[in-house]
Amino acid sequence: MQEIHDAIAADADGDTLAGLELPDTMRAAVVRKSEVGMFDGLDTRDKDPRESLHVDEVPIPPLGPNEVLIAPMASAINFNTVWTSIFEPVSTFGFLERFAREGDLGARHDLPYHIVGSDAAGVVLRTGPGVTRWRPGDRVTVHCNYVDMEGPEGHDDSMLDSSQRIWGFETNFGALAEVSMVKANQLMPMPTHLTWEEAGSLGLVMATSYRMLVGQNEARMKQGDIVLVWGATGGLGGFATQFVLNGGGIPVCVVSSPEKVALLHDLGVEHVIDRRAEGYAFWTDDGEPDFDEYRRFGSRIRELVGADPDIVFEHPGRATFGASVFVARKGGTIVTCASTTGYEHRYDNRYLWMNLKNILGSHFANYNEAWEANRLVARGMIHPILSATHPLHEVGEAAHQVHHNLHTGKVGILVGAAEEGLGVRDHDLRAAHRDDIDHWKTLA
Repeated sequence: MQEIHDAIAADADGDTLAGLELPDTMRAAVVRKSEVGMFDGLDTRDKDPRESLHVDEVPIPPLGPNEVLIAPMASAINFNTVWTSIFEPVSTFGFLERFAREGDLGARHDLPYHIVGSDAAGVVLRTGPGVTRWRPGDRVTVHCNYVDMEGPEGHDDSMLDSSQRIWGFETNFGALAEVSMVKANQLMPMPTHLTWEEAGSLGLVMATSYRMLVGQNEARMKQGDIVLVWGATGGLGGFATQFVLNGGGIPVCVVSSPEKVALLHDLGVEHVIDRRAEGYAFWTDDGEPDFDEYRRFGSRIRELVGADPDIVFEHPGRATFGASVFVARKGGTIVTCASTTGYEHRYDNRYLWMNLKNILGSHFANYNEAWEANRLVARGMIHPILSATHPLHEVGEAAHQVHHNLHTGKVGILVGAAEEGLGVRDHDLRAAHRDDIDHWKTLA
């Protein structure tokens, strides 16, 4: 792999890269099927990714029709890698076994190890039969919607396709490896003003936030909409806040420290709630919803912006969902994904049905949505929210940080890149947006 990485660092052309021999094996971050039960009996917070994520030497991925082998130069940690590493809510080896039952191409994914990772920036090394748009040497970012598009339903919205999966979570051969296998319809041009690690931190949460707020399939935010954003300095919330500002909305951001409040103010967000400082507790000691706290929270939002939220950008799940339904305006929308604090949501349906509110479930994004979000980055209108970067051998520590919400923005992983700061081509565009790009790193 060193020869390949050296060629990429030297900006070798596609013919040169195509002519380099691929090694038989590579380094990859994996969970092992033999260890699925290692955390049995432990509370979720006591399950430690540092024990279950390993950097092993494994075979190079196979290459089939409409597939591409890339050399990921950088990737990032998402909650799905955390879930994979603690084998919750289910072991991802079940996904790989089901994939194998679909035929020979799916059977390639059913292995005693699972290569994780659902974000990447890298370089195309090989293309399979049927790939015409991409060539060796192309610099790409990768989104994680892994779909064949054989079913008719997927041609309206590929997220509805019966074969739709999340790459590196419901498939094998994810991004945290020296060579990864993706479908050609996962690739997008890498923004030229970003480093490998910045570009490698974009895909999953950025496209998810775009679909939830901006695209035509979910909340469809318009100018002037008041949008309540939970966890506004995390991965999803950090991009959501940018999309609200960029699209003419009014964000009301919820965070958990004075430092995060200051970060958002510096980025142009006027209305920020420090939930920890203001002491919101939406559940009583008996485990019941606290409607007095819901009302206090709603009053605080109205104090800031004079009205209830048109849209609630909801991803914490169990801890906040009842409050989200309660505070949304009459006829408003709660758009939800992820549920990082728990999947079993509890809310009072009277406040939904009698006020004609809407709950919209959202899951990642289709190719067009991911492409459009990536295009906004390439034009310097949306910026990465990378706050810290680790080498591949520290992948367990990086996942531990995300698992315990000790991070801000996105946590990157260097895979093929030798160090941070490499990969930039358009230095003038970068200089124009340097402060916005670097601002997130102040809370690393």
